[in-house]
Amino acid sequence: MSLTLGRRWPASYPLALVIALLAIVPVGVLVGLASDSAELFDAHNLRVLSNTLLLMVFTVLGSVAIGVPLALITAYAQLPWRRLWLILLAAPLAIPSYIGAFTLYAAFGRGGEIQQLLGWPMPAVNGLPGATLVMTLYSYPFVMLTTRASLLSLDASLVNAARTLGMSIAASLWRVVLPRVATGIAAGALLVALYTLSDFGTPAIMRVDTFTRVIFVEYNAFGLSQAAMLSLQLLVIVGLVLFLESRVRGNKERPGRHLTLWPSRGQKLLMALVFAPVLVLAIVLPLLVFGVWLWREGTAGFDASYAWNSAHASFLAALVAVVLAIPVAHAAIAGRAGRFMERLTYFGFGVPGIVMGTALVYVGLQLPFLYQTLGLLVLAYVLRFLPLAVGSVRSTAEGLDPSLVKAARLLGASPREAFQRITLPLTIRGMVAGAALVFLEAMRELPATLMLGPTGFETLATYLWRMYEAGYFGRAAIPGLLLVLMSALGLALMLSGERRAEFDVTGK
Repeated sequence: MSLTLGRRWPASYPLALVIALLAIVPVGVLVGLASDSAELFDAHNLRVLSNTLLLMVFTVLGSVAIGVPLALITAYAQLPWRRLWLILLAAPLAIPSYIGAFTLYAAFGRGGEIQQLLGWPMPAVNGLPGATLVMTLYSYPFVMLTTRASLLSLDASLVNAARTLGMSIAASLWRVVLPRVATGIAAGALLVALYTLSDFGTPAIMRVDTFTRVIFVEYNAFGLSQAAMLSLQLLVIVGLVLFLESRVRGNKERPGRHLTLWPSRGQKLLMALVFAPVLVLAIVLPLLVFGVWLWREGTAGFDASYAWNSAHASFLAALVAVVLAIPVAHAAIAGRAGRFMERLTYFGFGVPGIVMGTALVYVGLQLPFLYQTLGLLVLAYVLRFLPLAVGSVRSTAEGLDPSLVKAARLLGASPREAFQRITLPLTIRGMVAGAALVFLEAMRELPATLMLGPTGFETLATYLWRMYEAGYFGRAAIPGLLLVLMSALGLALMLSGERRAEFDVTGK
């Protein structure tokens, strides 16, 4: 129930409209800034475009090839420690891809950590193949989780019918099950595409000239107008992917009896052989590399202020995001216009951090009192991650019983009093969850922090990046491990919601 002014105009609308307009300001800034750039589709830009699209396509294909089989296994196969396997296979989401790229780049190749420790010569992991490998390892869980959610909602009766007609279990899964979860696979694939397009750290470390890397290079070379032009080109691709994502519809089937498979010992061994390389490369290797660096270097060069700066900026962003999310969420519940405003705020989540940074750098140059201030950095975090808070607050508010507010009104409470004393306290759970998600995402954000952070303001992410650039790999252990730990908390929040959804479907 939304707070209202009179009967026609919900009180949340004016604030929601201002917030929605603020969310699209970066695009307007980029359009004005890019008008000074004459280069649109020269040979260099076309090469950047082809690299970006190739990385996106290869990563999507790799993520589907890994994520769909793992979704089938974790949804249907009765394995020992099923819940543990699900957590481990989703764990790559808890590691920022730039950390995976950093550690794989350092572990492989001539003189890498593997060769130093074991004496085994290893091929280098870099370029487009290396970037594809890293992005696939850290984005396949999107496909796995969305496909698994669709699989858990299916009725097993059609598969059983196919089996009675003589079809093998493999053929039944291929011809009966997978076509019915195509939307789940497509949703995950589109999330992978968005993640790949917006990622900066992996292409930069792997030395692949994608849009995000070249935008950062142009920014450092003071080519702000060219960076803006490249940002707009990237936004066109992102906008197309977001449009396709909006057209994907969820599974409409009524949940029925859950399909259960009992694999033999040989099949379990085969599944373990599928799990092992993914988990070793995505989780075990990065943690081992950080452990070796920590043992070798200790805490040399690390200052606790880096962790404090990360936590401080992220906490401010989380607080502001939740405050702004309240009117947007309640406006979305109130009516169609409010839902449109909510959709505008989601645009910021689709804007890559490097693009947001480019736009706000120009804003800071025009407003010197904001340039290289903590306030501008917090604004970037809020604009990027506000949808996380809005979604959490709205989902909680929609679950409230409207009769509670109606009863308060009948007892003489004004709309404002009913909101403050009934609606707001009951949505506190969603507010806390949204704030936690914003906090954790802001902790991981790299490109916007590099571009907008105040002079001398180092966070865990930027310190790790400086150590990579300087070649002091061993000193990246502490910030890397802390980032993994904080990201793991975000994964726990996500999986707790997934667990509730699974319980609703299966009753187990």
